[in-house]
Amino acid sequence: MRNPQPRTGRVCSRAGCRRIAEQTLTYVYADSTAVLGPLATFAEPHAYDLCLEHAERTTLPLGWTVIKQDPISVTSGPTDDDLMAIADAVREAGVSRAVEKAPLAPELGRRGHLRALPSN
Repeated sequence: MRNPQPRTGRVCSRAGCRRIAEQTLTYVYADSTAVLGPLATFAEPHAYDLCLEHAERTTLPLGWTVIKQDPISVTSGPTDDDLMAIADAVREAGVSRAVEKAPLAPELGRRGHLRALPSN
């Protein structure tokens, strides 16, 4: 079962292939390593967007290492722990702002944007 990819309008980088690209192949020449994973968010000039057929048939020079990242195992978006951490941070910020907004001294009177404060 394939992980559905949004239609990006990007096609396979292989000459003559007009199929929709679903994976991106990048190279690290210094390490003799190639990385094949889900379609990159943005088209990069030094990366190759490939359709599934060409991604599966890609071969590398002898001695090179290929790292394949299974698109199904890639999680998109924040995890439940990430969402809970964000919710906790928002709650704490709300509580600290409520404390900051509490008046330090009682107001004597208020008219429009002007107010009178007691002198100490």
